[in-house]
Amino acid sequence: MRRGDSVRMLLLVVIVAVAGVILYKIPMNLGLDLRGGVHVVMQAQEKPDVKVTEETMQRVVSVIERRVNTMGVSEPIIQRQGARRVIIQLPGVYDQQAAIDTIGKTAQLEIKNPLGETVLTGADLIDARLSRDQFGRPSVAVEFSKEGAKKFAQLTTVYQGQAIPHVLDGEILVNPVVQGPITDGKGQITGRFSVDEAKNLAVLLKAGSLPVPMEVMEIRNVGPTLGQQSISRSLKAGIVGIILIFIYMLAYYRLPGLVADIALTIYVVIVLGAMALLRATLTLPGIAGFILSIGMAVDANVLIFERIREEFRAGKHVRAAVASGFDRAFRAIFDANITTLITAIVLFYYGSGPVKGFAVTLSLGILASMFTAIVVTRLILNLFVDKDPSGFARHLGVKGVSQ
Repeated sequence: MRRGDSVRMLLLVVIVAVAGVILYKIPMNLGLDLRGGVHVVMQAQEKPDVKVTEETMQRVVSVIERRVNTMGVSEPIIQRQGARRVIIQLPGVYDQQAAIDTIGKTAQLEIKNPLGETVLTGADLIDARLSRDQFGRPSVAVEFSKEGAKKFAQLTTVYQGQAIPHVLDGEILVNPVVQGPITDGKGQITGRFSVDEAKNLAVLLKAGSLPVPMEVMEIRNVGPTLGQQSISRSLKAGIVGIILIFIYMLAYYRLPGLVADIALTIYVVIVLGAMALLRATLTLPGIAGFILSIGMAVDANVLIFERIREEFRAGKHVRAAVASGFDRAFRAIFDANITTLITAIVLFYYGSGPVKGFAVTLSLGILASMFTAIVVTRLILNLFVDKDPSGFARHLGVKGVSQ
């Protein structure tokens, strides 16, 4: 084995081993269609002082997106339906009431003085997060903007020893007594919160308030049973397809077909490992994208083998034919994959939910297929050529070639 090939083989073994460990250690994120979750349809309601306009709905979607992202939900779907409705799908979330409490509350925070006048609102906040009070109980730590800090400092200076109500959506949340001036713009909302209640309140405050009330029109759970059935069927289809591809490549190309099968196995491990590492969400369309990329990986190997055959028949030596065949095939493989990759990027940028899942798996598959076809297949072929040049040529169906 040549020194350069030895180094490449070592790097390849390391890459595959790392991908395998990642795949084993990190569980794959599943989308709503595979994992189940909550499906919600909400409709905006007008207020006397606020009309539901296109700008209002854009703000509604933006606030809901921030709330869902802060919840840490993988691959949520948030999209408009008509003029006033928003569809929200939350994979892995099964508590309907908790979902509504987080994404549907108006969450208008007001901090008032003892006279009942509003001094600060949620607009003055720049951060809110789960914390603990001096007794270790769950609370919400808040931080105000520069202007908000000035207002808060003045409020706590003027009204020392008096209660300043913290009101959320018209209801008093807490009514703390000011012990002394707070000038650093940081405070803490305490109360009889559970950890989940404090966390949800922090999510609501940090994401901002909805500009209009949202009414739940439909809410339902998508059960994981359907998802398990979909996973089982998809896995069976994928396994059968891969086995048929392996058999075909072995039957038609023999030794080079075995090389392609090895490269394809490495490709599968790398793609799934990359998806687990990136915490990409697997959906049914995503599985379709993965299977499609397997076909593209096989196509690349077929193109390489046919180009090598042509070089053999043109009278070239074995090593020269393999090198020239790869060089000729590279341009076609690169062009075909780049155009498909551009399409996947466009789908990811403009799509949502399952469409993005399809785009992610297709993109990872394209990049991995190019790597396995150009690097892995070539490396393994070189090993066989170095060991038995004439035998390699005969396996490709070419006779009478020199070494």
